[in-house]
Amino acid sequence: MQAHTHTRRHCLTNPFESPVSPAARGADAATAASAEPTSPSDYDAFLAAHLPTQPKNIQRYELDHNWLWIKRTGPLIPAWRYRILSVLRVLINEPVLGPVINHGGREAIATEVRRLRELTARGIRVPRVLASSDDGFLMNHLGIPGQDVPSLGNQIRAVVPEGPGAVLPLWQQGLAMIDQVHGCGSVLSQAFARNFVICPDGELACVDFEDDPQAVLPMPICQLRDALCYAHSTAIYLSSAGALHEARAIWQDWLIHPARGPEFHAALRNTLRRMRWLRHLPNNRKLGRDTQRLRAMWDLMRPA
Repeated sequence: MQAHTHTRRHCLTNPFESPVSPAARGADAATAASAEPTSPSDYDAFLAAHLPTQPKNIQRYELDHNWLWIKRTGPLIPAWRYRILSVLRVLINEPVLGPVINHGGREAIATEVRRLRELTARGIRVPRVLASSDDGFLMNHLGIPGQDVPSLGNQIRAVVPEGPGAVLPLWQQGLAMIDQVHGCGSVLSQAFARNFVICPDGELACVDFEDDPQAVLPMPICQLRDALCYAHSTAIYLSSAGALHEARAIWQDWLIHPARGPEFHAALRNTLRRMRWLRHLPNNRKLGRDTQRLRAMWDLMRPA
């Protein structure tokens, strides 16, 4: 077994910069499917051999021509990871958007391993936990060896110049993934578009589960957090592509999914009331990207 020490920090929260064409995805999916599995005992031994000396919190390795990742315990999760949620909470006076703080270390590892295994058991595509210990875990690569996996957010941004016909199908994939997660009785951790990745077969997977909103918040509020995170991270691309008009109708239809009940809709109405002041924000690039994101978010979510 040969370990490669090339590392990518935060590879699962924002790992990838290169969009992948649909044709390439089809070819790559066949290659990924042909990889031979390694026995669980090999994975356990591999984790035990490399975890104690791994210098980075997350690092890529190669085993039997497959890419694997080891994530280990680290210090307190940095504040920037929660910045967007904190800013949104203040700007729209929405307490449900307060970050679910995870203190890092073994707690974060245990939470992520548990959530990944639970979601796998529910049929949600996430990184597969191959081996775990108190101090770290080994997971599979969601693409094929030798290629990074693009985030949905990066892919949507890349096709903005192509207009609504290119942006909307990708955006709807994210909505469908949230539906799948909510429909199986679960929620995401931070449903920003950067935390969805496009696998070689063109399907989405979810990443980054260091916190667990369901442990401290009711299910309808967790579902609302997912909706708000996704809207905030994608509305600006819909606006830039001239797709907001069509997206608003899609969004309203999406909200009535059976998995989202009366409590979700009551909480959403309260949030929209707090957000009304956003309609006064000018859609002006000179005021900065954050202002544009908030205005686009309101334009997407505003009541019909």
